[in-house]
Amino acid sequence: MDEFYQELIRKLSGVGINSPRLEARLICAQATKSEPSQLTFPLTPQQKAEALKLLQQRLNHKPLDKILGHREFYKSDFLVDENVLSPRPDTEILVEEAIRLVEQNQPIRILDLGTGSGCIIESILAECPNAVGVGVDISPKSLLMAQKNAEQIGVSTRLKFIQADWFDRSFVQKTAQTFDLIVSNPPYIPTGDIQGLDPEVKNYDPYIALDGGADGLDSYRRIAELSVHLLKAGGYILLEAGIGQALDIAGIFQRQGFVLKQIVQDLSHIERCVILQKPVAEIKKDGI
Repeated sequence: MDEFYQELIRKLSGVGINSPRLEARLICAQATKSEPSQLTFPLTPQQKAEALKLLQQRLNHKPLDKILGHREFYKSDFLVDENVLSPRPDTEILVEEAIRLVEQNQPIRILDLGTGSGCIIESILAECPNAVGVGVDISPKSLLMAQKNAEQIGVSTRLKFIQADWFDRSFVQKTAQTFDLIVSNPPYIPTGDIQGLDPEVKNYDPYIALDGGADGLDSYRRIAELSVHLLKAGGYILLEAGIGQALDIAGIFQRQGFVLKQIVQDLSHIERCVILQKPVAEIKKDGI
């Protein structure tokens, strides 16, 4: 086997990378601008130099997807960079549950709060051709990435983006419509826990996409207030939850009048997706 490739594997393994052989192949493929399945050795000196440059970033625990500039999520490949949260397999549970609800209630209008790369709403729209959506994010750079992904995946004609801060008192007016379904993977890491996260997360994901306030639940409280106004009667809201947060999140929304329908576990048996419904009877509109 090629010695250069073996050396990359050894170095990656030495810093605790879980899949050093796969990552070495992906780095070499990126350096040679080839598909991993088409990779051939030996590499040229220029290709080796590029591979070593990429390797050094990985040894500094920069996430591989942010080195390569893309990451697979659900059924699509999403562009990513330092301005967006890296899509994670855990979030696919939320997408699957949303698609199930959309298929039962088409046509449908969807709101994605904190859209980031767009991976959630764009995955849903790709599977549900009768659905349209709005993605909201505070970061213009995130929205630029989400727009590129929407065009690449083929859902841009059914998806509008709005730059807004959901803590802004005029947020409801900026969206200017109501929705059948709301989805969100908001920041949920307690502020004091962020420095204890893996370097790949705390050093390379946007801080604003991680920080959920003192108890991690600040954004859920605000989204619960907003959803009273943004969600149609009978509509659903699906929220990603951190470990041990699902029941607390459900309680926040129940105090605003929402009905807990289901808490869905991810593949690691963590309660990951909280599904609530706005009753058909009108909820008192306060708290914005």
